[in-house]
Amino acid sequence: MPGGLVALLDDISIIARTAAASIDDIGVAASKAGTKAAGVVIDDAAVTPSYVTGLSPARELPIIWSITKGSFKNKLLILLPGALILSEFLPSAIIFILMLGGCYLSYEGAEKVIEKLGGEKHGETLEDPIEDPVAFEKGRVSGAIRTDLILSAEIMAITLNEVAAEDLFVRAGVLAVVGLLITIVVYGAVALIVKMDDVGLHLAQRSSVAAQKIGKFLLAAMPKLLVALSFIGTIAMLWVGGGILIHGLHEIGLHNLSDFSHGLQHGVEELTGGLGGILGWLTYAIISAIVGLIAGGVIVFILHKVFKLGHETGAHG
Repeated sequence: MPGGLVALLDDISIIARTAAASIDDIGVAASKAGTKAAGVVIDDAAVTPSYVTGLSPARELPIIWSITKGSFKNKLLILLPGALILSEFLPSAIIFILMLGGCYLSYEGAEKVIEKLGGEKHGETLEDPIEDPVAFEKGRVSGAIRTDLILSAEIMAITLNEVAAEDLFVRAGVLAVVGLLITIVVYGAVALIVKMDDVGLHLAQRSSVAAQKIGKFLLAAMPKLLVALSFIGTIAMLWVGGGILIHGLHEIGLHNLSDFSHGLQHGVEELTGGLGGILGWLTYAIISAIVGLIAGGVIVFILHKVFKLGHETGAHG
């Protein structure tokens, strides 16, 4: 009996050490994957404030919380199990799913550009009289969650690619950790951004002259920042969508566009010396955005002009 107990305790200690090592592996891999996904995280943070721009301040945090809950569901209930199943049984399908997401982001971004340039609007916008505020808000939340699903899929795909050689437990742990942390960081930052004008108002009412100056600055700056983020969010949709398409075409054997884009990027890097890294990255981002705009414009034309679709309520602003 004592021998059996010792053997059992020894087995438990081995299992515990193995679990601890796996947890350590998850932490290291999650850190690396999170760094690689940073660009998409920035895009996500830029896109989301556009969904609350112009709405009642009292509804800003509830809307962001609704989007946050939708993002958690996207990552943990849809994308995590889907990514694990595909990575185990059909890894070649992941790139095609990502390309569909790239097409959707390109479509969303191109549609917004066309509307801003005076093209036909689809669904209610903030410039229109809103007859049903509740339905309009639900439409905005749904639109944000759909966009989050695509951006989250890209984040999860980047993460999965970083841990493709790990076992199933580590892959699942890394995807869960990255999904949770990125959602908290992104939507925490978004909540802070959209409520910064309330902070400014509070500071402007303080007796301190310095606090009043900071408060007035925030009150004056935040509306402009939100408009700027709405613009950046649109560009981000095109940039990320186009980038996914360029990468996807390369992965399926169509290299010309990728070779041209990276060739131009490397050429700019070599010609611009110390600024090469930034300007090279910017060059590739611009090419990606142009590809996204062209692809999205084609999809807009097909859906709205050929099939006469796209009159769904409440997705735009």
